[in-house]
Amino acid sequence: MSDWRVLLVDDDDGLTAIFRESKTVAVLGAKANASEPAYYVPAYLHSRGYRIRPVNPRFAGRRLHDAETVAALRDLAEPADVIEIFRRPEYLSGHADEILALPWRPKTVWFQLGIRNDEAAEKLARAGIRVVQDRCMMPEHRRLNPQGL
Repeated sequence: MSDWRVLLVDDDDGLTAIFRESKTVAVLGAKANASEPAYYVPAYLHSRGYRIRPVNPRFAGRRLHDAETVAALRDLAEPADVIEIFRRPEYLSGHADEILALPWRPKTVWFQLGIRNDEAAEKLARAGIRVVQDRCMMPEHRRLNPQGL
């Protein structure tokens, strides 16, 4: 892609489009503890009608958010529109490679609040994938969808 920077989403219109166009969210680094963001953010999205697909080898086989947790993205039974990442920035380059090796491509990869890796973001954007960095899906959804949709 020649102007890959347009796929680095940081504006309300771009974020709104992601929420509107997405139905399935794979959560890389999903947690089972209800007090952790990697649990309650996907729980919030699930309560708003998104299909959540948890990914974490520590919880593989366990049900979270009405879905069975898988060990790796390649183990998902269906493609996801968004891959939401709850992993430390130093792991993102490897996860970008993992995402690009999938037989399908997500429309968006979302690095949660406090998570930023410009190299990984560029790699994904150059492959035609929208990228959001250092934002939390839950407050962004609430802010952009005040009626709760």
